[in-house]
Amino acid sequence: MADQKKIKKLIDGNIEQIHTLIKVKVDIWKEYVVFSELWWFGLGLSIIPWIIWYIFRKKNSADLILYAGFFVVIIALALDILGDQFGLWHYRFNVIPIVPTYFPWDITLMPVSVMIFLQIKPNANVWVKAILFALFSAYLAEPFFHWIGVYAPTKWKYTYSIPIQMLIYLIAHYLTRRAKFSPFYLKKKHLI
Repeated sequence: MADQKKIKKLIDGNIEQIHTLIKVKVDIWKEYVVFSELWWFGLGLSIIPWIIWYIFRKKNSADLILYAGFFVVIIALALDILGDQFGLWHYRFNVIPIVPTYFPWDITLMPVSVMIFLQIKPNANVWVKAILFALFSAYLAEPFFHWIGVYAPTKWKYTYSIPIQMLIYLIAHYLTRRAKFSPFYLKKKHLI
C-alpha cells in the first residue's frame, strides 16, 4: 500500500505541474496570440473550408463522404496529440489555447481536403490520389505552416508524413466504398 501512496503522490504532483503550465500557456495566449493575425488566419481556416465544401459538395454522396471526413478528424487529432506529447512537433498561435494540436489542421484542413479529393474524379486510381494527397500535405501544407511560424517540427521531417497521409486517405476512400450500410439507406440516397 505504501507504494500506491507514493505513486499517487507522484502522479498528483505531475498533474499539478501540468495544470500550472497550462495556465501559463493560456496567459501567453491571452496576452499575445488571441486576435493576432495568425490567430485570425487560423480561425478562418477553421470555418471557411467547411463552408466551401458545403457549397460544392456532391449532395447525393455527402453523408458517406462526411463519414470518411469524421474518421479523418479522429485520426488526425489522435496522431497530432501523440506527436505533440512525444515532442516531435508543437504548434504556436493556436485558435484554442488548451488544445495541444492545431485545430484548423485537424478539424478542418485534413478532413475537408480528403473529402474534396474523394469527390474529385471518384473513379480515378486511388493510389495516385493517395500519393498526390500525401505529397501535397507533406511538401506543401506542412512547410507552409512551418514557414509562417505556426508549426514547429522538432524531431520530425516532412517525408515521415507521406506514408501516414497516404494511409489516412486510403482508409477514408475505403470507408466511402463499403457496402455495409443499410440497403434502405443506400437506396434512399440513390447510391444503389
